[in-house]
Amino acid sequence: MMLWVALPVVSAHGLEEHKIVDLTHALDESTIAWPNTRPFHREQTAWGVTPAGYWYASGDVVTSEHAGTHIDAPVHFAQGQTSVDDIALDRLIGPAVVVDVRVACAQQSDYRLSVEDLHSWELRYGRIPDGAIVIMYTGWERFWPDATKYLGSATPGDATTLHFPGFSAEAAKFLVRERRVDGIGIDTASIDHGPSREFSVHQVINGAGKYGLENIAYLDRLPATGATLIALPMKIKGGSGGPVRIVAILP
Repeated sequence: MMLWVALPVVSAHGLEEHKIVDLTHALDESTIAWPNTRPFHREQTAWGVTPAGYWYASGDVVTSEHAGTHIDAPVHFAQGQTSVDDIALDRLIGPAVVVDVRVACAQQSDYRLSVEDLHSWELRYGRIPDGAIVIMYTGWERFWPDATKYLGSATPGDATTLHFPGFSAEAAKFLVRERRVDGIGIDTASIDHGPSREFSVHQVINGAGKYGLENIAYLDRLPATGATLIALPMKIKGGSGGPVRIVAILP
């Protein structure tokens, strides 16, 4: 069955270039992956003019499902929930809600987005719309791709030593129980803050059938409200997540 999704534009050809922004880190050998998972690697298997006289280029890639700018499918932390290939397209496109907490994160590296932060956003911009993708803007992208600074640890390969901001479990519960969001996102390595051991935000979000977007790039290009986010992941059958190309259409 064909799924049609209504967008606030008639044709991509009619959009001005500055109206579309890319929010994705390119994948290369410096890409940060979650500790103890397989990092991104690309092997160039062909690159040049063939004996027949035409150009041919190809390569092989291997990577964790959770490296670089990627999506955490609901099944990532919730047994029986949706894998990445089964997330409905209309849930991957929605209004972007950007909650800027850079000042708080600069003062406290393990800062967690609170319900009060969300209420403050709503007092200024209005109620979080149905189907929103709520993004926590921490400013952490300035450390990419320095794994030591980005993951907040002198031993970034050890997941028990990390320090960076994330959502609070209370904020996650508010968003899934009192607001009809489709997903959340962040410009750090995890929607849970670095010191988390129980990954309670993942459990809440994934347990409610929602997804998370991690390692989002270039959030300085987005307004607090008014943009439409499109997050289309690699369609991995049964995948717990995967690389995702995130773009936004600006108002």
